[in-house]
Amino acid sequence: MENLHIVFWLLKDISWCMIWKPLGVAMIFPTLIISLVIAWRTRQFVSELCHNVAISLWITANSYWMISEFFHFDAQVIWGAITYKHVALIPFISGLLILAYYYIWYQPRHKDTAEILS
Repeated sequence: MENLHIVFWLLKDISWCMIWKPLGVAMIFPTLIISLVIAWRTRQFVSELCHNVAISLWITANSYWMISEFFHFDAQVIWGAITYKHVALIPFISGLLILAYYYIWYQPRHKDTAEILS
C-alpha cells in the first residue's frame, strides 16, 4: 500500500507540474486516503503515527496549493500580503508542530521504552 501511495503522489505532482487539472485533482483522493489509512494502521506506534499524520497534512497542504494554482485563486489577497496560497501554511505548520511534539516532548521522555506491537 505504501508503494502504491507513492505512485499516486507522483502522478499528482507530475499533473500539477504539467497543468493536467483533471488528473491532478483526481489523484488527491487516493493519495490522501491511502496516507490516512497508513496513519490509522500505525496508530499504536507514536513515532509512526506522528510521522504519518504529518505526511497526510503535507499532502493536504500540497493538494490545496495545487488546486489554488489550477483555479487561479492562489494570488488573490485575503488580507494585507496574505494570499489564498498562504492558507496551505495551516496544514504545513500543523504537521511540523506534530513532529516537533514528537521530537521535543514525546521521544525524550520515552527513549528507553521500546514500541512493540500489542
